[in-house]
Amino acid sequence: MSFKHRLVHHIESIWWKREKPPWYVRLWMPLYRTASALDQKKRLDKSVQPPIPMISIGNITVGGSGKTPFVIWLAKALKQHGYQPVVICRGDGGHSSNPILLQQNSLAKDVGDEAVLLHRMSGCPVISAQNRVQASRMAAEYGDVILLDDGFQYRQLERVCDVVLIPDVGVGNGCVLPAGPLREPISNLKRADIVVRVGQQANVSLSEHKEWHWHTLESSLRDWMQCHQACPNMVHAVTAIARPQRFVESLTHAGFKLSGQTFFPDHYAFKPTDISTFQNLSHPIAVTAKDAVKLEALWNQDTPLWVLEQTAVAETELFERIESMLPSSHCPRSC
Repeated sequence: MSFKHRLVHHIESIWWKREKPPWYVRLWMPLYRTASALDQKKRLDKSVQPPIPMISIGNITVGGSGKTPFVIWLAKALKQHGYQPVVICRGDGGHSSNPILLQQNSLAKDVGDEAVLLHRMSGCPVISAQNRVQASRMAAEYGDVILLDDGFQYRQLERVCDVVLIPDVGVGNGCVLPAGPLREPISNLKRADIVVRVGQQANVSLSEHKEWHWHTLESSLRDWMQCHQACPNMVHAVTAIARPQRFVESLTHAGFKLSGQTFFPDHYAFKPTDISTFQNLSHPIAVTAKDAVKLEALWNQDTPLWVLEQTAVAETELFERIESMLPSSHCPRSC
């Protein structure tokens, strides 16, 4: 592990302890708060109305809140109710600066791993773009409602509904960056229209709003390469996501035994040397779908790539609450 990764790991371990962080990270909090507030004001002053209604799905903590599976769930639910959702995401991990409408053969290295996964799993048009204002204009050509992934802090676009996800581990020590995991003070949750606690154990109220619950259930391992081999009972966990321990817990909850685990930084670009290492392990690896969309281009087509499947479970009437925020004139059925 490089010095940079060790430093990041050390700082993140401080975030999730329920105790006061060391002085040397608290020292930077006022500077971050001031810079963040000025940036938010600048963004808000430049905000524009997108051509079609937009729902933002975001978080107030750094990474690992379940945004991607939640966006997939909401996109599918909207489609089932007659809408034509278009997903806009930032394209983290990709190299393109211009808005790109994903195609079936789009690669994670070009448009980002989350964008590819959203396109594959939602069945909706997905636009990967750093400039999401420009992307919103493109979205109007392909659907009637925008889902903005990771949009709570992207205030350049006005929205009809702001959904904020809070992971089951809560907000850690409750401090803003770099002393804690908060992107902005917890009091800013008042800006949200809907607060969703993600996880089966999420019970602590963090806002004055009605808090809804949503989580995923682990089911089985699916072979991403469709080699038609029997599912293993023991696997080596490999992942490049925020809070990777969640993946380990999900595998064990699903009944799989682990021979080991290997973690990489979020949005890590896998290399051919990594593939060689994985395929020489004593047991097959298991990954998330987000990892699989990056691994598939390097993977041996005749070797299974085991991906943990998950099913979304939403609190009753959560979708109806989100849908109620859309303009009534925009509803594709009688509302």
